[in-house]
Amino acid sequence: MDMKKKVPVSALRKGMFVCELDRPWVETPFLFQGFEIHTNDELEELTHLCQYVFIDDGRGDDAVITPRGPAPTAPRIVQEHTRSRKQPSSFTVLKKFSHGRVPPPTYPDTATLEQEVPRAKEIVQQSRNLVFSMMDDARLGHALDTARAKNTVNHMVESILGNPDALMCFNQLKKKDEYTATHSLRVCVLALAFGRHLGFTPQELNLLGIGALLHDIGKTKVPIDILNKPGKLDEKEFEIMRRHVPFGVEILEKNRGIPLPSIEVAKLHHERFNGHGYATGLRGEAIGLFGSIGAIVDCYDAITSDRSYHDAMSSHEALRKMYSWRRKDFHPRLLEQFIKCMGIYPIGSVVEMNTGDVGVVVSINRTRRLRPRVALVLGSDKKPYPQVTIIDLLDYPEEGQTRRVEIRKVLPPGTHGIVGTDFIPVTLDDLK
Repeated sequence: MDMKKKVPVSALRKGMFVCELDRPWVETPFLFQGFEIHTNDELEELTHLCQYVFIDDGRGDDAVITPRGPAPTAPRIVQEHTRSRKQPSSFTVLKKFSHGRVPPPTYPDTATLEQEVPRAKEIVQQSRNLVFSMMDDARLGHALDTARAKNTVNHMVESILGNPDALMCFNQLKKKDEYTATHSLRVCVLALAFGRHLGFTPQELNLLGIGALLHDIGKTKVPIDILNKPGKLDEKEFEIMRRHVPFGVEILEKNRGIPLPSIEVAKLHHERFNGHGYATGLRGEAIGLFGSIGAIVDCYDAITSDRSYHDAMSSHEALRKMYSWRRKDFHPRLLEQFIKCMGIYPIGSVVEMNTGDVGVVVSINRTRRLRPRVALVLGSDKKPYPQVTIIDLLDYPEEGQTRRVEIRKVLPPGTHGIVGTDFIPVTLDDLK
């Protein structure tokens, strides 16, 4: 039975499931081809883009919205992360996002981006030194400084809870020749920002962060020529590369003080939702929440970074790609929440406004995802502004203005010669 019904955008309500637009999906900013309307932003964007859409009566709500009860409260997860693979109930953290309900953030920002940058800079410098030191220790067979690692991750958690955008800005600064080491630091930041979005407690964030920071420690046992090979690995080389997972688990298990839930991140970050990952071939929710988060953030940083064998994707394109891999590679609902965490327009995205101006996204609005802060770089004539101006799209239109300023589309990195990292409030010099 066909449950599809054509409705004008004026009749849309939160809770309806949009299954088809009156235009190709690729011409819109929506990453989800078929989605339940959760927010006013999504309603506004549909109203702006379309005259009509098709809704699925069998999914979401019809034109008459029935009242919903409160979403279930997410349970604590720390106790659920043991070596047992029989505890998929940890994914109940996703229930708070179900049924069209957008819960208020567990952690409201307590600092602005500009206020948090100095603390984040110090944390990144300390973290980089720690990662290089621990990789040297692991390579030489020395004990890891677990106390220092825990202290560093705790400082990262404090910064992420204050305002995650500061450390996320530092994640945009990448040196190709330092990928293996700094990848672990970026994955840690991504995991913590995602855990914050999911509402993890500080204790849970620390467990997740330690695992993310050390998830690739086993690569210290992989020959450097394989790690940095510019072309595709052959079957034998790939088998050696795959061993970094058991190598890493072995290293972490030998070091006192590494919690079991943290080791799960290293053990399971290459598992895939359809069971075709490695090293154990687990599938679905049997991978566990920490392992599933590790898989998502590890992949995202890998494909948005320049590597010896491929050029980086833009953040926006990476999220589109990863969304197409849901159910195959990643837990679908968990991936959707990661995309919402990152924002439809991630930090550093080059965007064109409906005014014709061109700018760079410098911070995310966590309550209105389509309303980030944007540094305006070029005017509608595509000539540089005398001075870059940062606007908060949540504040537009301002009093007296009749036209709302909004993002029309994401542009490929480098369009008009714009490099996104030139306009975020941190530079490569901050990493010295």
